[in-house]
Amino acid sequence: MKTKLKGHYVIGFNGKDHVLLKDAEVVFEGSDIIYVGKEYETPVDETIECGNAVISPGFIDLNALGDIDHDILHIEAGEERSKNLLWSEEYMKNGPEEVMTEEEEAFKSLYAYTQLILNGVTTAMPITSVFYKKWAETYGELAAAAQHAGNLGLRIYLGPSYQSGMRVVQPDGSIHVEWDEEQGKQGLKRAIEFVEQFDGAYDGLVKGMLAPERIECQTEESLKQTKAFSEKLGVPIKLHAAQGSFEYHTMIERHGMTPIQYLDSIGFLGPNTGIPHANFIAGYSETEAGQGDDIKILNETNTTVIHCPVIMGRRGSGLESFARYKRSEVNLAIGTDTFPPDIFQNIRAGSMISRFHEKAVEDSSFADFFRAATLGGANFLGRDDIGRLAPGAKADMIVIDLDGYHMGVNDDPIRTMMMSGSGQDIKLSIINGKIVMKDRVIPNIDLKELQLKSQAYFEKMKNGYSKRDYQQLDKQDLFKTSFPLVDSLNMIFK
Repeated sequence: MKTKLKGHYVIGFNGKDHVLLKDAEVVFEGSDIIYVGKEYETPVDETIECGNAVISPGFIDLNALGDIDHDILHIEAGEERSKNLLWSEEYMKNGPEEVMTEEEEAFKSLYAYTQLILNGVTTAMPITSVFYKKWAETYGELAAAAQHAGNLGLRIYLGPSYQSGMRVVQPDGSIHVEWDEEQGKQGLKRAIEFVEQFDGAYDGLVKGMLAPERIECQTEESLKQTKAFSEKLGVPIKLHAAQGSFEYHTMIERHGMTPIQYLDSIGFLGPNTGIPHANFIAGYSETEAGQGDDIKILNETNTTVIHCPVIMGRRGSGLESFARYKRSEVNLAIGTDTFPPDIFQNIRAGSMISRFHEKAVEDSSFADFFRAATLGGANFLGRDDIGRLAPGAKADMIVIDLDGYHMGVNDDPIRTMMMSGSGQDIKLSIINGKIVMKDRVIPNIDLKELQLKSQAYFEKMKNGYSKRDYQQLDKQDLFKTSFPLVDSLNMIFK
């Protein structure tokens, strides 16, 4: 079956970069694009008139949220209160427990993946929190996630996370890593089994990956084995590293080198390795030690930096800067890592943060970030068939409506979308030649029901923090509202 999409703008690909076509068409047959241009003369089975809209390659989110976001509890906690949201040493010693049931853990990915689709993500590499887990992700919850992705039609890279340590807070408020190396070994074993079982499932939509948790919670042996199995299985690795002060300075203390330099020294970096967030490098403004050129190492090893501008910007942090990494020819991709998984918002924020550091537009433009959200992600995944609209590429595309009054006037569609648009403006999403969302409706999904279930999940997750708090604060002190919560108003007017 041949399907034609017609729109005011098409973001095509000329073999080297994105290009704009006006009043153009995209034709796909089965799962593949067969034509991008002005006038396709051969008859088609269906024509979809998109009107005043942009037909774009779908977004590739390499640090996509795979659960119900806990960040709303952490984002304004402050430095001291943030410690109350980690594990206490006592909780760790008494034995952590699962807060959620298997059914609830299976549900969270369905909620998260529908959010990704509604926000124009056509390829995702998810991340979930382990704060409220017994230890790390289980095989069962990732099997459920694969099933949800397959049923929804989302292209996804999956693998259960694993770790050999956990950050814990001691009674005096200091933080250190408690170790359980056997958990790390068993977790890697589960991850390998998962990849062997699910890589290529659901007509190739589900692919495997290896997801060791944060670098400071990994043993050297686990990292080396991860790298070896990545090469053996032919799957990518994602490891959070160089993302915060505690981690950065812990690695300096342990190894006498920065996180990036340490990973390079053990042969972990390379084309199959993606690092969110990679901003804490030698010379970064918040570091107190470390020398050398980490950006040069990232470039020379062809390691991908997965930039997540919104979540880092919320913490007053970020790359210094995106433009600097780009000029050094580091492969840059985009991740959302929080709610909402809105790529438009991330491109806006990332561009502003980079321009703030650079005091210039060059290499910090919306187009630069759009490339990262499409071609950069595809480069990391080793794929020349996604992240672009061209004959031979997969039919992964989204349609962004330009008719909304909030969009304002249109001069250049990229600038218009990134200045005024959001994920809410995406009205059609096609993945692998299948319509997975149209007019904000996902087939066979009741979004209102999912919203009710997600709120119940969140409340239960929130309640679990009290057991882990090292000071055992009451709920009102642990989770302060933006303004005081009162039962009534006693106001005196004069």
